[in-house]
Amino acid sequence: MRVFLSTIISLLLVLSVFQTNLAHASGKADLVVVTKSESSLSLLREGKVLKSYRIAMGDNPVGHKLTEGDQRTPEGRYLLDYKKSDSAYYRSIHISYPNDEDRLRANALGIEPGGQIMIHGENPNSSLSPIEAQQYNWTDGCIAVTNAEMDELWRAIDEGTPIEIWP
Repeated sequence: MRVFLSTIISLLLVLSVFQTNLAHASGKADLVVVTKSESSLSLLREGKVLKSYRIAMGDNPVGHKLTEGDQRTPEGRYLLDYKKSDSAYYRSIHISYPNDEDRLRANALGIEPGGQIMIHGENPNSSLSPIEAQQYNWTDGCIAVTNAEMDELWRAIDEGTPIEIWP
């Protein structure tokens, strides 16, 4: 059993290094940073900013997301763990909120932490142009970009890429 676990751990480490090297070789981001106070999302590789985008968030963007329906975007370190090509908001990339800390906090407060936080494209029902819509916080706590920008993010971000969301 011990040899089996050691082999599994070794394989996971090799895969992690391979994924990191593949991201570097392909020009893909190895980190996404969202700065809520600046309404920005930046793609980074090896600590250098590749590109930044203006984002829209929830109606109540200040502070960490605590519960479902609070209109806040979480803060902390998460993973972009899967992509959804048929999202109601064009395309989306899921953020691994809530993490264990978020669940513990919500449990201690006797509330539900919520979930289904995504980076996604435009609201198809909006009467505003994509650029106009980005001037307002209109999501339920997600991070929104234009559809054209979502296409760029889709190509630049692999599943498993970390995301840091700062106040």
